[in-house]
Amino acid sequence: MLFIREAIALAQENNVIAAPRSDQHRINDRIRAREVRLIGPEGDQLGIKPVPEALRLARSFDLDLVEVAPNASPPVCRVMDYGKFRYEEAQKAKESRRKSVQISVKEVKFRPKIGKGDFNTKVRHLIGFLEDGHKVKVTLQFRGREMAHPELGSKILDEVLEAAGPLARVDNQARLEGRSMSMVLSPDKKAAEAAKKAEAAAVAAAEGPTNENEIPGGEDAENEDQ
Repeated sequence: MLFIREAIALAQENNVIAAPRSDQHRINDRIRAREVRLIGPEGDQLGIKPVPEALRLARSFDLDLVEVAPNASPPVCRVMDYGKFRYEEAQKAKESRRKSVQISVKEVKFRPKIGKGDFNTKVRHLIGFLEDGHKVKVTLQFRGREMAHPELGSKILDEVLEAAGPLARVDNQARLEGRSMSMVLSPDKKAAEAAKKAEAAAVAAAEGPTNENEIPGGEDAENEDQ
């Protein structure tokens, strides 16, 4: 926030340590300094004031006096609604945690002779992982004589890519390692969004106007003929 940056700048000018975390701020009567450099509720610089005078000013606005840079000389204080400030900071931290996706590599295993139902189920899981922002390792496991037909594995992987559509981008091409063949996919959200928009536009164009009165030669034209 603006006032925090102002406080840090002032602290740096005086060669002191930056302001502490917001949950360590001293407020109102807990401020121990005799005088402070005061910042008003609108961010205006009010100069150096004795703490009692700064407190009276804060109370005249029905706000709090908050020490934002205790190590400056003199300490920097801001007139603000501290409860609102703490709430907004908590909301920002919560939103930041929500947006920070822990990306990991998920694995989905297939067999060369997998049934259609099982294949569709695994593809749904794979697409779900991609939509959540995860990378996916697609593994084909061969057993016994299946090793003699690696082309079956390549065919399954091609079908997986086709089913995933534009959402999937190939990071590592398919390769055979021992008795398994694998490739790594990562989500391509921009391509997926573009494909969805194109599909929606195509559907809208195919449906055309549905109101009879909007169609040339419809009911209005019929009435004219009569």
